[in-house]
Amino acid sequence: MLAATESPLQLRILVIDDEPEIRSSLKSVLETLGYLAETVADGEEGLLAIQKGGFDLVFCDLKLPGISGLDVIKQRASNVPVILMTAYGSGDIATQAVRAGAFDYISKPFNTDDLIFTLRKFEEMERLRLENEALRSNLSEKYSFKNIVAQSESFKEVFDTIKRLSPFNTTVMITGESGTGKELLARAIHESSPRRGKPFVAINCGAIPESLMESELFGHKRGAFTDASRDKKGLFEEAHGGTLFLDEVGELPLHLQVKLLRALQEQTIRRVGDENVISIDVRLISATLRNLEEDAAKGRFREDLLYRLNVVSIHLPALRDRPEDISLLVEHFLQKHGKRLGIGAKKVSPEIMKLLLQYEWRGNARELENCIERALVLSRGSEIDINSLPDQIAQRTPRQTQRSVVDEDSNLSIKQRTTALEMDLIKRALQKTGGNRTHAAKILEISHRALLYKLKEYGLSGEGSESK
Repeated sequence: MLAATESPLQLRILVIDDEPEIRSSLKSVLETLGYLAETVADGEEGLLAIQKGGFDLVFCDLKLPGISGLDVIKQRASNVPVILMTAYGSGDIATQAVRAGAFDYISKPFNTDDLIFTLRKFEEMERLRLENEALRSNLSEKYSFKNIVAQSESFKEVFDTIKRLSPFNTTVMITGESGTGKELLARAIHESSPRRGKPFVAINCGAIPESLMESELFGHKRGAFTDASRDKKGLFEEAHGGTLFLDEVGELPLHLQVKLLRALQEQTIRRVGDENVISIDVRLISATLRNLEEDAAKGRFREDLLYRLNVVSIHLPALRDRPEDISLLVEHFLQKHGKRLGIGAKKVSPEIMKLLLQYEWRGNARELENCIERALVLSRGSEIDINSLPDQIAQRTPRQTQRSVVDEDSNLSIKQRTTALEMDLIKRALQKTGGNRTHAAKILEISHRALLYKLKEYGLSGEGSESK
């Protein structure tokens, strides 16, 4: 058992249980561990005590005379975390408790190790909450560059690259998955350059029909084709003096790739149906999801154009590969959309933040932003609740299914226990997939890159094929 002085957080805990022996025993253990504990005998007293405030955590029995433990969770006047105690522990009870708003549940009778494990887990979540509050109050320009919010090392390198290339008119190629913020980065480059007072013009090359693309880029003369009832400027002319951003540049047809290359080399364009040449002064930034090197090798993209576009290359990492940015982005989107919607920035509880941190975000920052905007609209109180999250995130509610890793020994180190748990799960996933690391990473719900890192960190072989 831990000594009282070893408790890192001085928490005030309320115990709600109709059995005097349980109340007395739990109060004694909690006080020995260094916590402040008070007890009440039923749900009505518990709700009154919670309403008065001052408690950091509540232990509440499921079966109570009158108001049940689940009712206490639902009717409590504050968002104080509740750990449900039950002699009927099961996955169904865990699901009901967490969906009702409980932080966790613990089965009765419980031993001291189980109790300490649950308390330490709460303390870790409480530290995360305090860090989030500090993050909210200290969100500043050092984590923001021209509306791009990030604190990961990978994005700090991106910021440094923008600063170094900003004085020049060099063409830039931005790569990365959908939703990583390629257009936002292109705007940041423009706003950091001497062209910032001039137009920034963006076009998605994959969204314009091939028959209209040439006219969109270069313009046309009246009568050049059916429906060309007037002269029209193209986007190159619209962006004169500024920056033209070509998103999904790999979707351009080959005949337009030739004209784009000529425009870049000669800094001139010719409208469709016009014999006159127009001089342009445009900085070109492009972006793509495709592997243009492979496309060039297969003849689908001009190699000479690729070299011209790819003078400076910036890769935006996926959000799942920079989890340290997630909490920062959550706070940013809460403030941004809370202000826009006129409802204020709501809070995110540690358990909800944990779900957001664990989710893979295949749609990257765009998916996260949509999730937060949805949650702001659907949450009824001052805090984002689990019912306001999309099902694919809410259904990942953590249960106490891994408590078997915590045995009866005296090792209570969360760091060591977490390492043992991760090693055990990785070994089981690799065994289940016959050593296929790609499939194992999917089962573990982490990126392939993260799995390779953990294999190296834990000294695991991870032998097997990459795909089958």
